[in-house]
Amino acid sequence: MKKMFVLLCIAATLYACKNSKKVPDVSKVTVDLNIERFDREFFALDTNNAKLDAGMQHLFQKYKAFAADYLYNIIGSEPMPDSVLRKAKQILIDYKKVAADANNTFKDFNDVAAQVKEGFQFIKYYFPAYKLPTTLVTYIGPWDAMFMLTNKSSGSSIMRDGDQMGIGLQLFMGKDYSIYKEEGFRNIYPDYVSRRFSKNYIPVNCIKVIIDGMYPDQSTGKPLIEQMVEAGKRLYLLDAFLPNTADTLKIGYTADQLKGCYENESNVWGLFVNNDLLYATEPSLTKDYMNDGPNTAALGEKSPGLIGHFTGWQIVKKWMQKNEKKTLDELMKTPAKQIFEEAKYKPS
Repeated sequence: MKKMFVLLCIAATLYACKNSKKVPDVSKVTVDLNIERFDREFFALDTNNAKLDAGMQHLFQKYKAFAADYLYNIIGSEPMPDSVLRKAKQILIDYKKVAADANNTFKDFNDVAAQVKEGFQFIKYYFPAYKLPTTLVTYIGPWDAMFMLTNKSSGSSIMRDGDQMGIGLQLFMGKDYSIYKEEGFRNIYPDYVSRRFSKNYIPVNCIKVIIDGMYPDQSTGKPLIEQMVEAGKRLYLLDAFLPNTADTLKIGYTADQLKGCYENESNVWGLFVNNDLLYATEPSLTKDYMNDGPNTAALGEKSPGLIGHFTGWQIVKKWMQKNEKKTLDELMKTPAKQIFEEAKYKPS
């Protein structure tokens, strides 16, 4: 079984397995979405204390809620004037090069924003009453910003606070960005994580944040199969909200990894069935299949992590094929156990 991922075709075929349903036309769905380049204005500040103080006051007036989020939640300043100036000055110095590189990489953010906006249009099409963010605010923050934003992010440097969605460009500079290859950085983010740090992942991660807000994940501690199906539901929502986005980006696999998963789908399923894992609840058993990693040890070095997410995705697709009239909200509110039992998933 460990060799199942070895014989992959060289062709980099993107397995963008679309839902058989026709993709709705959302071109006339109205979504207001603005772009604010906080990163540029912040890193244009003079580090001279007097000028920095005046500049910070201007940013507070212009950006209001986001400036407070940035200073207190993202860069971790204490809510005291001296602490704010000291922390801001440190970031301005330490991340000066990163900000300059980001300014070159993201000279024009409109192309990324257009993809996010299209995702928002699909969300509004399916959930017309849902209140979407109206502003994308770009920033440069610490490398560990994704950990500091645990309660506001979805595994990235993206956060939502009310009408604003903050996007930390420092973690979207492209997988070959020189700093990502440094040992200190790789101790925080291994290569299998940083290879997803490209601008192509911004729309996907923005929509993931929205999904997490709409349907908070409450599957922790439940049987593995239920955790898998709940993860599959979220990927199915990504299919609906980003129908023109490659599946590789939605799940974070390379083309070869996703191809290998489909070619070996029955063997992957056999891993769970034959080892009596479907109803396991112990984190020591479930984490290898639900957590990210360089691979799934039981399937070999060529396999990807998050294999439980992939399998849950296929189960949900199977169930929705049998229940075409179900809405996305009905899908999300249907118990995972029920979906598994009714899908009768058995890949051949």
